[in-house]
Amino acid sequence: MRTQKAKPPAREDRQVLDRVSTTRIVGGVAVAYAASVIVQNAMFMGGVAQLLGLGDGTGAPTYGDPLGEVLTYHAANRGAVAVAVGLEALNLPLLLLFVTGLQGLVQRRGAAGADWSRLAVAAGATLSAIFALVIATHIAVVLAADGLAEPTPAFELVWQIHAAAFALALPALGATFIGAALATHASGLTRPWQRLLGVAGGSLLILAGAGNLAIADGSPLVFVGVSGLAAWLVWLVVTGRRLIRGQG
Repeated sequence: MRTQKAKPPAREDRQVLDRVSTTRIVGGVAVAYAASVIVQNAMFMGGVAQLLGLGDGTGAPTYGDPLGEVLTYHAANRGAVAVAVGLEALNLPLLLLFVTGLQGLVQRRGAAGADWSRLAVAAGATLSAIFALVIATHIAVVLAADGLAEPTPAFELVWQIHAAAFALALPALGATFIGAALATHASGLTRPWQRLLGVAGGSLLILAGAGNLAIADGSPLVFVGVSGLAAWLVWLVVTGRRLIRGQG
């Protein structure tokens, strides 16, 4: 008696499997990106850097600290900063993969929220370009600090450019956050509270970015932006886990 051969999956079944696989990949990228950013920022905490043998235990200076402290920190914590700036080589492609992958998911779900996903892609590309400048100037600060006994006008200028670029990155991140949150909600990928988190967190980032001159000069307004960044990381982890599980 001849046994029937198993039929290959129908075209529709393969398409469903491809969509599920892509959804999980985008979710994994979101979680990986959030984890990388968290580790990157942890390098600037003195205790963490010292525990890993990468620093002297002092925390990273703020933009309002005296230049002498900025110079001393970067001279003594070159290892910690090297890890932090090195991780940006991972963060940039992960961010771009996430926003472009997210746009694909939204379009395959009937294009609801497509305009918002295009905003996320454009803002994410802008954010990547600005953060490339943030990291490049930070590398220059570290290299200059290694051979200086005291701050010079050139050292001060590079530090100020670094601070200004960081301040301008905040509204770009805010636009990315809002676009991604509204796009995923419109296409049914996330819960309503995640949309609220995205709009609130993104608005905080844009609000802080509007005070970019004050932030670059050391204003505590930067902590408004830090709150928005924290909301972005929470949103990435929660959204990423939902996509990995195939929810939404």
